[in-house]
Amino acid sequence: MTNKELANLIFPNITKTIEDYEKLYPERNLKEGAKVVRFAPSPTGFMHIGNMMQAVINFVLAKSSGGVFYLRNEDTDQARTVDGAVDFIHHVLNYYHIKPDEYEYQGKIVGEYGPYIQSERIEIYHTFVKYLIEIGRAYPCFLTKEELEEIREYQTKSKKRIGIYGKYAKCRDMSPDEAAKRIKAGEKFVIRFKSMGDFNKKFVFEDLTQGKIEFPENDLDVPIMKSGDLLPTYHFAHLVDDHLMRTTHVVRGNEWMSSVPLHYELFKTFGYKMPKYIHTSLILKKDGDTIRKISKRKDPEALMFYYEEKGYPILAVIDAVLTIANSNFEEWRASNPDKPFYEFPFSPKKMSVSGALFDLDKLDNISKNYISKMTAENLYQEYKNWALKYNKEIDEIISKHKEDTIKFLNIEREVKKPRKDYENYAGIFDKSWYMYDEAWNRELNYNLGKVKDKDEIINIMEEYLNNYYNEDDSQEEWFNKIKELCLKMGYQSDMKIYKENPDNYKGSVADFTTVMRVVLTTLDMTPNLYDIMQILGKKRMLKRLEIFKENY
Repeated sequence: MTNKELANLIFPNITKTIEDYEKLYPERNLKEGAKVVRFAPSPTGFMHIGNMMQAVINFVLAKSSGGVFYLRNEDTDQARTVDGAVDFIHHVLNYYHIKPDEYEYQGKIVGEYGPYIQSERIEIYHTFVKYLIEIGRAYPCFLTKEELEEIREYQTKSKKRIGIYGKYAKCRDMSPDEAAKRIKAGEKFVIRFKSMGDFNKKFVFEDLTQGKIEFPENDLDVPIMKSGDLLPTYHFAHLVDDHLMRTTHVVRGNEWMSSVPLHYELFKTFGYKMPKYIHTSLILKKDGDTIRKISKRKDPEALMFYYEEKGYPILAVIDAVLTIANSNFEEWRASNPDKPFYEFPFSPKKMSVSGALFDLDKLDNISKNYISKMTAENLYQEYKNWALKYNKEIDEIISKHKEDTIKFLNIEREVKKPRKDYENYAGIFDKSWYMYDEAWNRELNYNLGKVKDKDEIINIMEEYLNNYYNEDDSQEEWFNKIKELCLKMGYQSDMKIYKENPDNYKGSVADFTTVMRVVLTTLDMTPNLYDIMQILGKKRMLKRLEIFKENY
C-alpha cells in the first residue's frame, strides 16, 4: 500500500484538492499595506480583558490601514465549549462598536472567506491533512493514553525534553500496510505531523513586538488531527485558516511564542508565507506589594461582564485597553482628545514585553474624564440605559424624576473645568441619592463639621428658609444673603477676618454652609449647594429639616 492509498483509506470522501481551495479563497483585492487581521477566541470561556485587548488591537490595525477585521470561532475543543460564550463574544464586539467586517453568527455568514466557524471547516482541514499523508509528512499514530503517559514519565525522570520525537515517535516509520491493518481493526489513532527539523539547528524569527528571536528548529511530531471528532488541533487550523483567509497579521498571547518553531515548519512545508506576528504580553495586576497575572478566578475585572455591569463608558474602556497596549497612547490621546481611537498609530514596538499593568484607578480616571464631557442629557440617557438593565429600582426613581436628575447631573458640568465625580454609571446613585425623597428611607448619618449643636443647627435652617431663601435669587444674591445671616448669627462671612481671630466667632461662612449642606444631603461634600437648593425647593428643604430633627 502506498501513502496515497493510506490517505484515501482514512479520508475516502475527500475529493477536493488544496488547489481547489486556493481558487475558492484567492488573494484579497486590497490596497498595498492593508492589513487582514482576525479575532479568533475559543468559546471555552467568557471573553476577558486579554481578549478585549487583542480585539481592539486588531480593529485598530485593520481600520487604520484600510484592511479587514474578521471574527473566527475557534471551537475545535468541543469538550470544553461553554454555553453562551459565543453569544457573549458577539455581544461584546457589538457593544463596544468594534464590529468585524466578516463573521458567522446564528446561521448568517458575512464575507467570502467562510465558514468562519472551525467545526464547519472539517472538510477543508481533512484535504490538507490528506495531502500531508500522501507526501509522507503526516502519519496515523496509535499510541494510547497510557503509553503517552509512560513516555512522559520517563522523559521527566530522565530530564529529557517532553514530547514525541526521535525514538519516542514509535509510529513514525510504520508502513502504510501496517497502519491500514490497524485502522481496519478499529484502533483509535491521531494524525501526527512528521517533522524534518533538527533541534540542534537554529532559525531566526521576527516578532513585531520583540524583534528578532532565535529558535531551535521543531523536531516534535505533534498531533494535527484528533481522534474521535477528527477535528484539527489549534496548530494545524492556524496554518490552514490563516493561509486561506489571507491573514497578514496575527495578534495572539505571548504563551503561543513557544509554538513558533512548529508553525514555522508547517508553513514552510506547504511553501506558504507566514503572517506577521504580534505577541501580546500578559496583563498584570498590582495586588498589595506584589504584581501578578490578572486572574479570571480571583479578579472580577478580568472578565468583560464587569465593565458593562459597572457602567463604564464604552470609549473609556477602549482607551484604558489601548493605554496598556501601547506606551504612547496616553500622550496621543492628550494631543488628540476628540479623535476616534482607531486613528491611533498603533505600534507593536511600543508594547510591553514583560507584562502590561492594568490599573482600575487609571480606568476610573479615564472614565471620569469621559463622563465629565458628556452633556447632562446624554449622561442621563446612558445612566438610564444602564439602570434599565442592571438596577430597576434606580431606573424607576430617575425616570420619575427625570427633569431633576438632569438638572443635578448638569451641576458644574458645561464649564471650563467640569466636575469629575463619576467613574461609572453604577456609582452615580451613591453620589446623588439624597436628591430623591424615596431614598431617605435609610439610616441617616449626618456628617457634620464644626457646628454640632442640634438647636443651633435648627435655628440656622429655620431662619434661613423662613426669612432669607428666595427661589428667584441668583447665585450671587443667594450667597450675599448667606453672608448677611452669618454675621447676624455670630459667624464671620469673611474668611480672612475669621482666620485672624477665629475665637471671636461661632464659626466661618464655610461652617455655616456646611450646616445647610449636611441637613439637606447628610454629606459635607457635594456639588454646588446653590444648585442643590434650587432643585429641592423650599417645601422639600423644610421636609429635610423635619427629618433632621427626628434623626439627629
